[in-house]
Amino acid sequence: MTRYFSLYKPYDVLSQFSRELPSHRTLADLHPFPPRVYPIGRLDRDSEGLLLLSDDKALNHRLLDPQQRHWRAYWAQVEGIPSATALQALRSGLRIRINKKTHHCLPTRAKLLDAPPTLPDRDPPIRFRQNSPTAWIEIQLQEGKNRQVRKMCAAVGFPVLRLVRHRIEDLRLGDLPPGTVREWSRAAFYQALHL
Repeated sequence: MTRYFSLYKPYDVLSQFSRELPSHRTLADLHPFPPRVYPIGRLDRDSEGLLLLSDDKALNHRLLDPQQRHWRAYWAQVEGIPSATALQALRSGLRIRINKKTHHCLPTRAKLLDAPPTLPDRDPPIRFRQNSPTAWIEIQLQEGKNRQVRKMCAAVGFPVLRLVRHRIEDLRLGDLPPGTVREWSRAAFYQALHL
C-alpha cells in the first residue's frame, strides 16, 4: 500500500535519512517511516516547515517537474523592513546565481505581513539584534531552486533570518508541532496538492 506523509521539519534537521556527519540530525531521528518512503523535494538544514514524504514514485515527478508549476508558500523573517520597491522586485522575477549560473526566477507572489505568523519558537532562537528591526514576508513560488527564497531576499537587500514553508498548493502545515508527522490517504493528499 502506498503511504503519504506530511512533516514539520524542524531547524537543523537534514531532509534525508542518512547522516553526513555523526552530529547531524536526520528524518530518521524524527519518525519510524516505512521502508522506501523518501522526501519529495527538500528543505535546507536551516529552513523549517512542511516536508512531504511518500513511496509514490510518480508523485515525485508530478510535484517537482518545473513544467507542473505548483505553488509553494513560505514565511520569511527578514532583517529590515522591505520597501514596496523590494517587494515588487521579488514579484517580478529576479536574477540570482545558482550553481555558478544566472537563473531568472519565475514571477512570485510576495507581501509584507501585518503581524508575525503564529509559529512555535525556533530552537535555537534567531540572534536578536536590538537596533535592527525585522519583518515577516510571505513569498509564493512555482519553482524550488536551491536556497531560492534566501537568495532572492538577499538580492533585494533583506537577508533571511528564519524561513518556514507553510503550504504546498492547499496542503498546509496547519497546527503540526515541529518534528511531528501526519499520515494522509492518497485521495486527500492528491486533492490538497491539486493532482
